Amino acid sequence: MPSVQKQTYAQRASKHANPAAKALLETIERKKSNLCVSVDVTKQADFLRIIDVVGPYICLVKTHIDVVEDFEPSLIDRLKELSMKHDFLIFEDRKFADIGNTVALQYSSGVYRISSWSHITNAHPVPGPGIVTGLASVGQPLGRGLLLLAEMSTKGNLATGAYTAQAVEIARAHRDFVIGFIAMRRMSEDNDEDFLILTPGVGLDSKGDAMGQQYRTPREVVFESGCDVIIVGRGIYGKGGDEEVKAQAERYRKEGWAAYEERIRA
Repeated sequence: MPSVQKQTYAQRASKHANPAAKALLETIERKKSNLCVSVDVTKQADFLRIIDVVGPYICLVKTHIDVVEDFEPSLIDRLKELSMKHDFLIFEDRKFADIGNTVALQYSSGVYRISSWSHITNAHPVPGPGIVTGLASVGQPLGRGLLLLAEMSTKGNLATGAYTAQAVEIARAHRDFVIGFIAMRRMSEDNDEDFLILTPGVGLDSKGDAMGQQYRTPREVVFESGCDVIIVGRGIYGKGGDEEVKAQAERYRKEGWAAYEERIRA
């Protein structure tokens, strides 16, 4: 069997036991898109409009649902409808970072009830393996998947070295629920541990912003670093009206897919 980086998304999907990982890989293959759009806007109308526009071009939408100022529960129903309409999964970028009992409540309860609608969520491994146990107690029976934040794309972040290595060890001990990492590169070449790598900080027109974000191209991320999904936000929807958003979404989808095809051929 070739290395994980040389396998197609479909080949990898056939081996994944976790339903969320399997569904994401199958969606990527089906839509020929490894693009995730991060929709960080504060109004319901803008949130839904952007997702409806980019939906045909993406495999995954990344949300920060708590920044929506006019949130109401019906927003989740409309988000799920768009997920079905355009065939993408939902990733709530919650970045849980507390003890197991607390994160289990944050995941299942409160205003947002994240576990009821988000196929994938993520967590900082800083509290230790108990955070995974807590989240798994809620998400695993629902077929959800968890990503650990092993690395970040911001300048000066502390998720490096031994911290990153320990994140990988925690993931290895919870393979049934932890499906991968938020990271800048592939964590392991072991074919028996096919972790998904989702990578933020992807941009074609800028190398960074005023708040420390650093950008790399889709080719740098997918071909050179072996990552699986590119995460793009303002580079797609921050440039104009709906037609321009469509054009940028297709541009990033095309670049990400070309980098993947180059990788499996190399």
